[in-house]
Amino acid sequence: MRAQAGWGLADVPDQRGRTAVITGGNSGLGYETAAVLAERGATVVLACRDLTKAEQAAARIRKDTPDADVRIEELDLLSPASVQAASGRLRAAHPRLDLLINNAGLMRPSRDLSAAAAVAAGIEPTFSVNHLGHFALTGLLLDRLLASPGSRIVTVSSLVHLVGRADLEGLARLPAPRVSPEAPRSAGPGGRLPSRPRLHYPWSKLANLMFTFELHRRLAAAGAPTLAVAAHPGIARTDLTRNLTPPARVFLGVRAAPVMSWLIQSPQMGALATLRAATDTAACGGDYYGPSGWFGSTGLPAAARTSSRARDAEQQRRLWRESERLSGVTYDFGVGPAGARAPAPVTAPGENPARRARRRAGILGNG
Repeated sequence: MRAQAGWGLADVPDQRGRTAVITGGNSGLGYETAAVLAERGATVVLACRDLTKAEQAAARIRKDTPDADVRIEELDLLSPASVQAASGRLRAAHPRLDLLINNAGLMRPSRDLSAAAAVAAGIEPTFSVNHLGHFALTGLLLDRLLASPGSRIVTVSSLVHLVGRADLEGLARLPAPRVSPEAPRSAGPGGRLPSRPRLHYPWSKLANLMFTFELHRRLAAAGAPTLAVAAHPGIARTDLTRNLTPPARVFLGVRAAPVMSWLIQSPQMGALATLRAATDTAACGGDYYGPSGWFGSTGLPAAARTSSRARDAEQQRRLWRESERLSGVTYDFGVGPAGARAPAPVTAPGENPARRARRRAGILGNG
């Protein structure tokens, strides 16, 4: 990744002719990302669980950008059936996709969501939404992304991945889905992950990065024209904190902004890392962006630090296998007709071919 100091909103290039799907695009980071991409001319699809909130968000974007092409799609990442249905509608509406931004997330799920997860899948809801639902959605839309040279899959992680611990043994104990994704998952003894937000949120954000790095490796091996990139917002004021304790909500809220600006930033600033991952022409597959300020909590986006656990290739492969098993979705990296030879690797826009060759050979890291 070439050095680029001070990357900001003005650096987001024209997006006309591109189609972006953003999960959780009705509020917070997702909304701010969607608003900028729509203003730059992209067709933006807000893929959200609550259609009323999604339509309200689309209306706000259209008010600020009257000619914006903003659409909504119902998507509940906690429900395998909903992911399947949403991907089917998206595939029918869009023969190609340019951006998939895996943004939606849970930090501390409500009791209703926890109960729904127990009934629907037997998987802890934070991990199910933050990682497994996005893993399935990405796999189901992959051929539409592969059809668009220069397309990107951007997954939003978090600073807390640094303290995350992979629980692959816990995943391995979970039974695979039944015949169809609509069927409830039967959890036998030890076959359900209890909800422990303080553990599962960091683990899910670690999984986001492990997924991105493994996806990048597989895309590169296939010579695919799609980049897998990750980002984190630092510490930003978003709706993700809505189920936290009252003191925590006050600490992270707007009222505390004047005295906490050194540590907590606005959702508009937090979204810049996602926007850079999605649009910077110098980005490479496997790059990871986050705020450049104090401990990565605030500031303009730059290359972000990852934990050694996030870069453990064997753990990445194990997570991938378990994710395929639990989601029932297997990735197909074919980039041409069946039996056709894969095309030569595609250089990312603005990437030096010699540098790309060194990165693919493992001489350079992922960011």
